[in-house]
Amino acid sequence: MTVTLELPDDLAERARAAGLLEPAQVARVLEAQLAEGSDRRDFFAIARELRSLPGEPMSLTEVQAEVGAVRAERAAREARH
Repeated sequence: MTVTLELPDDLAERARAAGLLEPAQVARVLEAQLAEGSDRRDFFAIARELRSLPGEPMSLTEVQAEVGAVRAERAAREARH
């Protein structure tokens, strides 16, 4: 199958320079998108949904504490095996 794309010149040049317009790369991108399933939502829809949740967002300190706790739990679990 031959596919023709209409892209802005700047985007086309950047995509070409990055190798994204090569047939094998386009096929990989399409396969990855299809493998994600039909329930894939776009980033902005997810961001809107997250902003609509009740409560205050976590601070960076709280996020770091959660990440640290998960890492410590994983390290303890791996040490037992």
